[in-house]
Amino acid sequence: MFLYVLLCCVGVVHCYGHGRVSEVCGSMTPNHGSNSAQSSTAPFSITADKTTFKEGDQITVLLNSQSGDQFEGFMLQARGVGSTTPIGTFTVTDSNAQLLSCNGAANRAVSHTSDHKKSSIQAKWTAPTSGQLGDIEFRATFAKGFSTFWVGVKSSTVAYNGTGTSPATPNTPTASSNPDCGKTKVCFSQPSNCDPTADTGCYFMAVQTSSNQSEMRIEMFGQASGYLAIGFSDDQEMGNDDIYICGKDSSGNLQVQHAFSTGKTAPTILPLVNVTDIKKALTNGNINCSFTSRNAISMGSRATSTSEYYLMIAAGPSSSQGNIQFHTNDYVSSTKVNLQNPSQVITSAEEFPAIVKAHGCLMLISWMFTGSIGMLIARYLKGVAKDHGCCGKDFWFMAHVFLMALSVTATAIAFILFFYTGAHPVLGCLVMILSLINSSCPGLFGDILSLIQPIVAAFRCEPQHERRFVFSWAHFFIALAIKVLAVAAIFTGLELFEEYEEDGWMLKVMGGFVAWEALMYFLQDLNLRAKKKDSEICSFGSTRPETVLLILFILGNLPFLIALLVGIGRS
Repeated sequence: MFLYVLLCCVGVVHCYGHGRVSEVCGSMTPNHGSNSAQSSTAPFSITADKTTFKEGDQITVLLNSQSGDQFEGFMLQARGVGSTTPIGTFTVTDSNAQLLSCNGAANRAVSHTSDHKKSSIQAKWTAPTSGQLGDIEFRATFAKGFSTFWVGVKSSTVAYNGTGTSPATPNTPTASSNPDCGKTKVCFSQPSNCDPTADTGCYFMAVQTSSNQSEMRIEMFGQASGYLAIGFSDDQEMGNDDIYICGKDSSGNLQVQHAFSTGKTAPTILPLVNVTDIKKALTNGNINCSFTSRNAISMGSRATSTSEYYLMIAAGPSSSQGNIQFHTNDYVSSTKVNLQNPSQVITSAEEFPAIVKAHGCLMLISWMFTGSIGMLIARYLKGVAKDHGCCGKDFWFMAHVFLMALSVTATAIAFILFFYTGAHPVLGCLVMILSLINSSCPGLFGDILSLIQPIVAAFRCEPQHERRFVFSWAHFFIALAIKVLAVAAIFTGLELFEEYEEDGWMLKVMGGFVAWEALMYFLQDLNLRAKKKDSEICSFGSTRPETVLLILFILGNLPFLIALLVGIGRS
């Protein structure tokens, strides 16, 4: 029985050595037990001897090792960009390769004939002579061994330049060839280096130019309710920009438009001349368009001879008549980009200047550390070192005043930093105040209250005064309002920093901090109630429970604070 099971296992291991694997044409994934494909870059490549093709053309395809590694098995197909259906037919002369049928169609794929190690394989692919054709790419699976294999390795895109009409369907997305970024295409995306085929919230554009810049192949991809637009500009401001728009018309169908921006108003639509091979798709809210333009890039009344521009991406809604409205998302490259130099690294202009990050860090330190500790000391540690202090004041009071003074100082500096705009401070303040009132009222009112609180404290009456309770209640409620507004402001601020993050980890960390702080206040409250009954929630020898809880509170606050400071610094 043991021998029978062993023989079965051997059969499973070697059952694909013959390479007849037509049943996995769709997924191109080997059925190698529980083993899954490698996520690292494959040490093998696919190259084609042509960059364009038309009906009936033949292309020689080479599978090759890049680093001396050898592969035992492989599968090769040609597919339309973004499609899962093999197209065209192959022929082979190599004894290590054989032809496969896919979905009942003969010679649609190539695979190995044995599991002998190979360094290269060559095959010829013939394009269909009819039907709707578009750009293609060659895809392959490489198996280095039973447990080590790579699926979906792609060649560079081979562009279709025949006479047929390319299909404009969701099965032919056009902005999915970012492996060519930095090689043949200039690419710009937000977030930087995001993958339009895999990353949610990725905005992507690519430009491939001819040597004399007389022709450009443009791709754009991004999520938008109405339109997606890309632009070329000689500065980082809207106005005097050459724009291409891919947006919904009155019927909800995507249309490509050429336009010129004259400022922060709707751009002037230009005649769509010299724009060909248009492909467009709308999938799950993502607009995906590509086309070839032979129009010269225009900056105002003149066409420019330069090849360096700032790149722009914008997205927003459209009216029911198909007219574009003010964008809701816009991104600009940090520097001018040479369209004939694909190798340059392009980043978006910094979303959050250092001065805004400094504002956020100061507010976090104020209200997650110094302010929180100062409030907790005033509420629960008045009995610690009572009648001991300096200048007639108890230690708890001096610590409270010192920590709250730090909080107010940091808050004031953060307030000033956020309103500082350099060349136009007055206009900057007006704009920032209006924007804060519109979207971040908690932060504005919290800052104001935090500045009012020490003024109220300065006019407090003596502890024995008959109206001391008025100050106590006012001080308490103002402090409570500051705390609530500060937490709300931090949450809304972190939302801005995490606008393009999928996991929202900083908001989760802040949620954890709020829960931690609530737990510490709950335990301190339990201890305070126990003390009123001449008891303690737990004993720590000569050290009071409230002191231990304070130390625990500080140690617990630090990881939350450091994590958020690091997150803001990396934004």
